[in-house]
Amino acid sequence: MESVLQSSIFLSSNLTGPDLTKLLTPSAIAVIGASDDPKRIGGQPIYGLKNYGYKGIIIPVNSNRSTVQGLIAYSDIRSVTQSCDVALIALPADQVAEAVIHCGEANIPFAVVLSAGFAELGRPDLQKQLLDAVHASGVRVVGPNCTGLLNLNENIFSGFGAGFRNPNLKRGSVAMITQSGGFGYSVIAYAEQEGIGFSHMLATGNEVDITSLDMMEHLLRLDDVDVIVCYMEGIRDGRRLRHIGQLALQHGKPIVIWKVGNTDKGRKAALSHTANLTSAYVIYKAAFEEGGFIEIEDTGDLVDVVRAFQCRRLPLGKRVGILTTSGGAGVLLTDRCEQSGLIVPELSTTTTKKLKELGGGFATVENPVDLSAKLASDPDAFNHATRILLDDPNIDIVIIRSFAGTASDIWAKGLVHLLAECPKPVFINISGLASQSPLAIQVLEDNHIPCYPTPGRVVRGVAAIAKFSIQMKRYKNSIGDNELPSLLLPNLDLPNNSQVLSEKLSKAILQHYEIPVVSEYAVSKNEIHELHSIPFAFPVVVKVDSIDIPHKTEAGGVHLGLSTLDDVRNASLDVIANAQFYDITARIEGVLIQQSATGIELIIGGVNDPTFGPYVVIGFGGIYTEIINDTVMRFAPFNKATAIEMIGELKASRLFHGYRRQPKYALDRLATALCRVSQLLSENSDRIAEIDINPLFLQPTGEIMAADCLIRLM
Repeated sequence: MESVLQSSIFLSSNLTGPDLTKLLTPSAIAVIGASDDPKRIGGQPIYGLKNYGYKGIIIPVNSNRSTVQGLIAYSDIRSVTQSCDVALIALPADQVAEAVIHCGEANIPFAVVLSAGFAELGRPDLQKQLLDAVHASGVRVVGPNCTGLLNLNENIFSGFGAGFRNPNLKRGSVAMITQSGGFGYSVIAYAEQEGIGFSHMLATGNEVDITSLDMMEHLLRLDDVDVIVCYMEGIRDGRRLRHIGQLALQHGKPIVIWKVGNTDKGRKAALSHTANLTSAYVIYKAAFEEGGFIEIEDTGDLVDVVRAFQCRRLPLGKRVGILTTSGGAGVLLTDRCEQSGLIVPELSTTTTKKLKELGGGFATVENPVDLSAKLASDPDAFNHATRILLDDPNIDIVIIRSFAGTASDIWAKGLVHLLAECPKPVFINISGLASQSPLAIQVLEDNHIPCYPTPGRVVRGVAAIAKFSIQMKRYKNSIGDNELPSLLLPNLDLPNNSQVLSEKLSKAILQHYEIPVVSEYAVSKNEIHELHSIPFAFPVVVKVDSIDIPHKTEAGGVHLGLSTLDDVRNASLDVIANAQFYDITARIEGVLIQQSATGIELIIGGVNDPTFGPYVVIGFGGIYTEIINDTVMRFAPFNKATAIEMIGELKASRLFHGYRRQPKYALDRLATALCRVSQLLSENSDRIAEIDINPLFLQPTGEIMAADCLIRLM
């Protein structure tokens, strides 16, 4: 299937992963550790390849046998004279590295290590031996501790376990990558029962070499793959994950992602299971939101989301029209839509007029539309109402609580004919039992009209394709759209060593990037008693000036609202004494006397994550930042449109728009400052580890001012 939006987006050729064509469609497969017993790990692949339709050459390797399952066996992979693309290795863990070296000597480009007993079982030494063998041999390796690879379209059953014993698995255009082979294939078995067919099922195990990211990138290139599903415990290269998310949007192919290991205990379990380190889940989530990923949390979610994309068309937006024969079902569908972030809009006057004429005064013509009992049993009238709803310019997608009459097959065929002339997607929530309308459901699904058994599940599917459509539009609109002109700044003159910069130097860097800061005046410890004036008006703030005390409030190092010189002198002595008591080893230069600032307190922070790269966070700030935890993040750098989007996603963003007769706040300068922080962090990502601006004050006029800032170098 040609992807939905390939024709409207210029595809990037910036692919960085290996070409896995010979791995996934090999012309010859060797099994090292081949067994005569089809139930053993070294025997099941031979049995499956031999009996389930593989058209290539099977090469058993066993030093103790001349034949294996009726095939000529070789004592050593190096004695095989014919060309071979993949070696399946089913040997004890301590023999695997040597086998990979031998594969390299035999010019075999790929190996799949089915053997377990490496880092996942506390043997990092064997994992390192295997990695060294990969580097020395040039062989690209999948695994170890994986169940193997399955290419259903080519009948290549190169692995072991329940998934490799079923030659009748439903074929389709969905490819699954899993870091847990056993669990992954149990998911596939369930999905198959729900009518989902697969093209590939790929287990990656410990990922000593070839990773799930390599698999994702390769699958995006394949014409027989429309949707990729990935069960993920963790990855080592977050930047590449983000890059692949962009490729998914370019290709118009969603990656349905099931990320586990997100809690503290879950992360420990992931480490012991696949030897993958899991970064903070919130960063993964931001990467998923940025790219062409649809996140799921359970097997049922997988089925519902994948089924949605099999409709082969995307909506232009998230406005849903609902057509039912039950008022209660309409209310329930409306609730589920709004809870899922979809919109159930008012219909146009033209639509309501046509529906009223069709219903003869008995139908409810508001959205959700409740057809009368008369129309509910008339397939032609039912489809006519559907067409009226689809023609409404306020509607992007339609959910139908399906026709329930005895002529359901006639209704289904009419709906298929109707949609041949309409690009908007239609989803069906089956009314009654599926067994009562088997022909109608078959007609609909054969023509890519998704059918769901419950209101909640149909809305889950609709929300998934609406989200992917919005992600694609956002990506397309962002290409080449930087909006914020570059400052063309010289490199910052940063200290050479890793350290936390002083507040004074941190603020100077902000000013370098045109981010306003409060006025301040530095006074040394020896000058406090001689202080007779300050260069700005009262009231003022006094802070201890110490590079060793980044969180001054916790140390009693801040006094606010000082209105006389005596107050300033006394406060200066007090914050120094508090700081010395808090940390006797702290280096204290004196105090900073600062202009008081007012407005909404915000925080803007930046982190250079070693796995995912630099990102920026905005939230409501001050001393309660961690308690309130109202934050939004994006990866840096980003444009002004993204910054405005971030501000709008804050839970308390209503405060900016005149909440309860409070003033409205101009947000342009705040958005610009967000962009500048993202620029500062991304342009200096080789040196800056963290930026913390807290608080930053926003006034109704739109004026902003950073009252405190710390930058940590690496």
